[in-house]
Amino acid sequence: MCGIIGYIGKRSAAEVGIRCLKRLEYRGYDSCGGAVIHEGRLEVRKGVGKVDEINNKLNLDSMRGNIGIFHTRWATHGGVSKENAHPHCDEDERFSIVHNGIIENYSKLKEALAKKGHEFSSSTDTEVIAHLIADNYNGSLKDAVISALRDIEGSYALAVLSIHEPDTLIAARNESPLVVGIGNDENFVASDFPALLSETRDIVILENKEIAVLKKSSVEFFGIAGNPIQKKAQNIEWDAESAEKIGYDHFMLKEIFEQPRAVEDAIANRIEGNKVILGEFNADVKGIKRIIIVACGTSWHSGLIGEFMLEELARIPVEVEYASEFRYRNPVIEEGTLVIAISQSGETADTLAAVREARKRGASVLGIVNSTGSSIARESDYVLYTHAGPEIGVASTKAFTSQLVVLYLLTVFLAEKRGLLPEEQVRNRIRDIRKLPLQMHQVIQKSDEIKNIAKEFTGKENALYLGRGINYPIALEGALKLKEVSYIHAEGYPAAEMKHGPIALIDEHMPVFFIATKDDRTYSKVMSNIEEVKARKGEVIAVATEGDEEVSKKANLVIGVPRNSYILTPLLAVIPFQLLAYHIAVLRGCDVDKPRNLAKAVTVE
Repeated sequence: MCGIIGYIGKRSAAEVGIRCLKRLEYRGYDSCGGAVIHEGRLEVRKGVGKVDEINNKLNLDSMRGNIGIFHTRWATHGGVSKENAHPHCDEDERFSIVHNGIIENYSKLKEALAKKGHEFSSSTDTEVIAHLIADNYNGSLKDAVISALRDIEGSYALAVLSIHEPDTLIAARNESPLVVGIGNDENFVASDFPALLSETRDIVILENKEIAVLKKSSVEFFGIAGNPIQKKAQNIEWDAESAEKIGYDHFMLKEIFEQPRAVEDAIANRIEGNKVILGEFNADVKGIKRIIIVACGTSWHSGLIGEFMLEELARIPVEVEYASEFRYRNPVIEEGTLVIAISQSGETADTLAAVREARKRGASVLGIVNSTGSSIARESDYVLYTHAGPEIGVASTKAFTSQLVVLYLLTVFLAEKRGLLPEEQVRNRIRDIRKLPLQMHQVIQKSDEIKNIAKEFTGKENALYLGRGINYPIALEGALKLKEVSYIHAEGYPAAEMKHGPIALIDEHMPVFFIATKDDRTYSKVMSNIEEVKARKGEVIAVATEGDEEVSKKANLVIGVPRNSYILTPLLAVIPFQLLAYHIAVLRGCDVDKPRNLAKAVTVE
């Protein structure tokens, strides 16, 4: 995880660096800092806390110099302390480095360097890299970095500068994402390109074991062997405004409200008349015998709903796997197996590893990602972009619903190609998805109503979320959102499983959230589950179809959603839970966009 910014040019490196670093704080916010070179001297300032807090305390953006590196940390090796914050330097403060990743052999390297007289001031793996570069320096910073990286085992995205070459900034990448931004007499490094959108749209994505040498007016690229590489910049279409709050109190709320537009963007250019067109996916559709979906977190919940969609309409057997477990067993990959990898960032370490394992075993891989040019996008055989735009809030909202839209389009596409959906049904399915943005907007307009409901639950410490069928994953997602942003313990279950344990927890202090929509084919069963909770004095809050008087008679509180097809209900039912988690978190005084211990993209194991 962690956020990295590097700058070299004619402006104040610190002013540019801290401004960009704030846009990367979703990647980690345990500590932060920066290093700049001015008049041959290296200045380092860092501390424990978030970017604004440390900037106000240490005046990071006042450091003088036109070259600098900056970092916001999510701790892996070494606790949260000033000493472990980045940047790190060698003992003589000639070299400075910021790093994202894990150096697996750092203990061995540290021991060898200590025997040579190197003195360490932190317990991080990163500091070892700074000393290793210093130890290898012999007049060329590029060669010293390359020599150091040859000795390193593990993942890294790093930016390096040295007082010996104050006109040079080095960047290198292996497994952890890193991009180079090309400007006019200035150049940039970042761990995620949304941080650079207000500075440049011309981005070069570094591949594994590639190195960039940045000067003010040039960038050169090399392999780990020192061989020159030709790389071209790509123009990023995302606009800078989409990565800003633009009047909202939090990114999470902004991104919840952006969901109708995100759905429209996910659909755009993929429907022509009464046909779903997926030009990016030109596989032999009839040759697909089995699908395995790999994902983590909220994307795993997307996969569970995708399983319902694909089996319901396309009649293809589907398994959904935690990507983190997939490669640590011996998965069966047969001829005709398609692996679908879902990841907002396209850089999730476990999902990327699952992609590589699947391809190694002979499976075709379809990536469903949001970030253009991300690792999963590049390493998959096919890719479907969700086009959700930058999602900055750590708790995923619009990325989730955009993933579901893409899975729905994929399902209709496969079902039609396999002769399972006649033309009239395809037309109906397209009609259903086209009316979804307006219906989502109608639910979002209930935000104030949901805020009033949220006031009832700010003092709770536990909650249950229950759903059945295609809405069971929404129970999981609702519970996850509440946990992530409000720190209230919550669990999601299939409603029928309540009697197999969780019912023991239900009393007058336990809120139980149900998805009880009328179009659910298990509606009558869910109503029975509500009765069972009420009999034990549990408080029932139901997300139900608008106008459903039966639910209103039984539940303590009801949040209505418009009616759509059964298979699209999850996209409407999830919004009240997103808003509920948001408002409860705000009322409890939680930092909604930066929940403790979490970061947006999990790029290390």
